[in-house]
Amino acid sequence: MQSPARTKQQVVSEFRCSEILSAARRVFAEKGFKEATVDDIAESAGLAKGTLYLYFPSKRDLYLAALKSGLSELVERSQSRMAAAIGIRNKLRVFVRTRLEEVERNRDFFKIYLSEFGNIVHPATGSEWFFSLYQDQLKILERILTEASEADEIRIARIETVASAIYEMTRGAMLRRTLGWSTGNVDADVQTLDEMIWNGIGQRA
Repeated sequence: MQSPARTKQQVVSEFRCSEILSAARRVFAEKGFKEATVDDIAESAGLAKGTLYLYFPSKRDLYLAALKSGLSELVERSQSRMAAAIGIRNKLRVFVRTRLEEVERNRDFFKIYLSEFGNIVHPATGSEWFFSLYQDQLKILERILTEASEADEIRIARIETVASAIYEMTRGAMLRRTLGWSTGNVDADVQTLDEMIWNGIGQRA
């Protein structure tokens, strides 16, 4: 069954919302949440402030929406690429590569994502949606590691610990690239993390 055709107004609304979120990422990345203003974002998006408020009722709503849209895109792209990869080692390489490539493609987003990571995954201070998404990403890693362990592809004891370690190692590499501290290219970082992971969980020859 085909989805109903979108109206011109819906298309314009979606495009404008996307433009607002892109502008928000730029401004929040440059100034941080506290110093950024709705006026700054409206100016960056080329819109009147009143128009922006039609889409997002507050700066906080806009901030969370910018993070949510960027994270959703990252997770969807990761899952799609991992599903197409054959073998646990290739799946984990794809997990790492997708995230590092996304940093290179969209540094504005990752500046705000990584700076807020401690808040958005804490259920007491952050968003329940973000905390749930963080857990879902760990579960994806846990699932493929469990399947690989059952198939005797890897040697592993505590799946949860390994999944968390892989996630955090990758996030650390993302942070270094976001801050401009990494001296190598993406391929070099992927290779380094791949060797570290595989030396830890790969079957001995």
